[in-house]
Amino acid sequence: MQLITSMRSALTAGAAAAVLLAGTAGAVAAPAAPSAKASAPSSGATAPLAAANAPSAKATAPAAATAHSAYGRLGPLAGLSARRLATGDLVAAAKWGTGGPIDDPAREQEVLDTVAEQARRLGADPAATVRIFRDQIEAGKVVQRELHRRWHADPAQAPTTRPDLDEVRKEINRINGALVRAIARSPHARSAPYCAPLLTVAAAQVRQERHLDGLHTVALARSLRSVCGGA
Repeated sequence: MQLITSMRSALTAGAAAAVLLAGTAGAVAAPAAPSAKASAPSSGATAPLAAANAPSAKATAPAAATAHSAYGRLGPLAGLSARRLATGDLVAAAKWGTGGPIDDPAREQEVLDTVAEQARRLGADPAATVRIFRDQIEAGKVVQRELHRRWHADPAQAPTTRPDLDEVRKEINRINGALVRAIARSPHARSAPYCAPLLTVAAAQVRQERHLDGLHTVALARSLRSVCGGA
């Protein structure tokens, strides 16, 4: 319930951010024409006032461009996180009926060690990368646990074939590499004060494009928890 509530709050913030950005872009692209009354100066003070206001309109352009650039860096993080979550369904199916646990500390540590080394080679912050990937792993387990719960409750929904876990993990490793590169390319966007609302907008867009259900929407929010606020 707490995750669902958090996601609803995030989507609300994201909608507000989208409106704000749309309004900013509109202001930059097509400034409102002055009214007739404003065009006709009534005193000598009107001209200096108009001159003082003009730079503020121009100043919105760099801010909008910066926000647009940050959004471009954060979007891939949301998209790759959703792709990684989709593999959670396959992992759950591969583990179903084997009696094996959802948690796999050895595999998890292997992933964290690998992405930390990849981050170092790219000149990125290994600690921030590991922090983000811990959330990715936990989000994947959210999906796996819930699917197993559903399959236990209704065996008719359970998978009838078992994917090759080694092959699934190869795909996960490929996504991991792409995600590390996206993290390495986005330090400024992730540390910006507007990171959270822009990331929420990106996540909402991914949710719509991929037609995510409630489970995967909540898991996506969990996977992105540590993206903002760190280099």
